[in-house]
Amino acid sequence: MQLISVSLLNGVLYGMLLFLLASGLTVILSLMGVLNFAHTSFYMIGAYLAFTISQLVGFWPALIIAPLLVGGIGILVENYGLRRVHAQGHLIELLFTFALAFVIEQMVSMIWGKQPVPYRIPESMSGAAFIMYGAEIQIYRVFMFVLSAVVFVGLFYGLVRTRIGLIVQAALTHPEMVGSLGHNVPRIFMFVFGGGAALAGLAGVIGGNYLSTNPGMALQLGSIVFVVVVLGGLGSLPGAFIASLLVGLIQTMAVSVDVSAADGLRALGLSVHGWWLEELLSLSVARMAPLLPFLLLMLVLIFRPRGLMGTR
Repeated sequence: MQLISVSLLNGVLYGMLLFLLASGLTVILSLMGVLNFAHTSFYMIGAYLAFTISQLVGFWPALIIAPLLVGGIGILVENYGLRRVHAQGHLIELLFTFALAFVIEQMVSMIWGKQPVPYRIPESMSGAAFIMYGAEIQIYRVFMFVLSAVVFVGLFYGLVRTRIGLIVQAALTHPEMVGSLGHNVPRIFMFVFGGGAALAGLAGVIGGNYLSTNPGMALQLGSIVFVVVVLGGLGSLPGAFIASLLVGLIQTMAVSVDVSAADGLRALGLSVHGWWLEELLSLSVARMAPLLPFLLLMLVLIFRPRGLMGTR
């Protein structure tokens, strides 16, 4: 029970961190139609800025300042870069964000170096919040869960129930009408992109010290984030939330399962012939854990291309 309960809790926490990172990409995609390949690079910037700011003034000011700075960088990127290539079509936008990701990675390496930085969890939150089946659950993990849940509720309510959210959604499908009503559509898109970047920066602030802050962190989570967004349904915030928890639970639970198909066959008294087939069936679930989200993504793309909660 200790292994199962702790693995479930870690899976939920990892899933909530994935959602916090994927939420900004989902907002940008759903409201602007831009698939931002540099999104996890803003996550990396947020972690490094939080590390530097926390050394100067502490973690709590960094929790506010770093996402705002990352959001400001996102506004500059949209205003002086993405907006200028938008007229050339989605392919040029993809190439622009793809190149931007490499530029940010190299700049981070030049400023902070190529080695991981010692960005740590604040000592005030390193203690145990409660004990579950003999395992201590850290206060910081509870904080991560609560913050991610608040972001989900705030985003969903803000986009669906508020006037600002309705204006932002209308600007995507009917920009001329929104503009004729007196709203500055380019400015709306600029702040949407900046807000999405700020959410990625916030994920970096609370995830950089929980995982690791290094120049390769954007690449490490980049593929998983796109799995979450596509699996949940392009542009669907509830879908991204469900997909994040699903991917987090699958990866975390699979790591603790040291069982293979060959074990099952042996239990049934069956055997296989051929070294390649034996090697394939001997792969344990734990060794295949990193592949499972991508296998799930392939199945979803084949049988339900619009994702779990995406629209046609």
